[in-house]
Amino acid sequence: MRDIGSEMLIAMRQRAQAIDVSIVMPCLDEVESLPHCIANAHDALARIKAQYGFGGEVVIADNGSTDGSQALAEALGARVVPVVPRGYGAAIIGGCEGAFGRYLLIGDADGSYDFTDGVPMIGRVAEGADLCMGSRFKGGVARGAMPWKNRYIGNPALTGILNLFFNAKIDDAHCGLRAIRRDALLTLGLSSSGMEFASEMVIKASLRRLRIAEVPATLSIDLRNRGPHLRPWRDGWRHLRYLLIMSPTWAFGIPSAVSMTAGTIILAVALLHQLAILPGTGPFGSSWLIVAGFLVTCGHGAGVMAAAMHLHSVREGHRLLTRRVIRIFRVARMEILLLIGVVLIASSLLLGGIAAWRWTASDFAAPGSVLPIVGAAALGAIGLQTMFGAIMLAIVGGSSGDILPRIRHA
Repeated sequence: MRDIGSEMLIAMRQRAQAIDVSIVMPCLDEVESLPHCIANAHDALARIKAQYGFGGEVVIADNGSTDGSQALAEALGARVVPVVPRGYGAAIIGGCEGAFGRYLLIGDADGSYDFTDGVPMIGRVAEGADLCMGSRFKGGVARGAMPWKNRYIGNPALTGILNLFFNAKIDDAHCGLRAIRRDALLTLGLSSSGMEFASEMVIKASLRRLRIAEVPATLSIDLRNRGPHLRPWRDGWRHLRYLLIMSPTWAFGIPSAVSMTAGTIILAVALLHQLAILPGTGPFGSSWLIVAGFLVTCGHGAGVMAAAMHLHSVREGHRLLTRRVIRIFRVARMEILLLIGVVLIASSLLLGGIAAWRWTASDFAAPGSVLPIVGAAALGAIGLQTMFGAIMLAIVGGSSGDILPRIRHA
């Protein structure tokens, strides 16, 4: 007797080996637009075959449709990959995991994108790019295809922030038509289930220093008779939130530097006036000195958070270690940081003790300046934060005092 199951498996493997390009569409109740989209995708595959000699397939990543989209897609020559976790990002991730192609062309199943615009995208990734984005602002947006707040406020703002944070150097970070090498996709560890998936792919590709290209893409009015799944304000916030979460430099590092610099300048100027190196009493009174102590302390805490967040991102494989970070952490052992913390706390106690001695020597009269007390409090708080930070960084580094090597080989 023939082993029918084995024969089917062999046939599937042979078919998979013949597939170079998979066009992947996330789908949730798109029965109205699927005929157009699948026909358009087959047209794109025919052009890819003619131009590059690549065979392909159309994959519908179904996210739980109840309108018969699955049967219709199969009848139209597409392969349906069921994806149980709900969400735009989850559907794309599941569809890409189930695709056979070594090049993946991703686009929505609502008729708003022309998959033939993806033909040059496949060419770019075949030539060496890891990810090729479409740019709707270079290709053209049909009247009524994109709400004005998305076109003129949301998308430019979020793309600008993404470029600022991650140096992606692209015009349209949220274009739904994009091509990526399958092996590159697997290195990114994508996990976002919602619309922020669009940002996640670009961010992680930038952090991993993948080669990103961009070509024009057009956007048309979708073919749905219902509202889109996108919720501009909710999904816009989710994108912005993700940008901050993935950027320790902008979430913590820059606020830390600004805060500590401002606080240090105020304290330094006050100290120079108190030591009579600068004339007069200076512009900063007791209130400003208290504010300066707050700024320095909070800035140091934010700096510790920036370091921990950065190293966690490295361990998770989201970013590569830079030479600058390697130099900083080459000697950053838990014991060294703990010792620094102890020295700062001892300095705090010494400065506080001197202030207390002077206070008692003046018959408990109110001190002329709060600078010594503010300085002692700031040093003590920074010392404690350094010790706590040492423990936290050791945990992030793999529960070892040798923080950097553990992360480099994670």
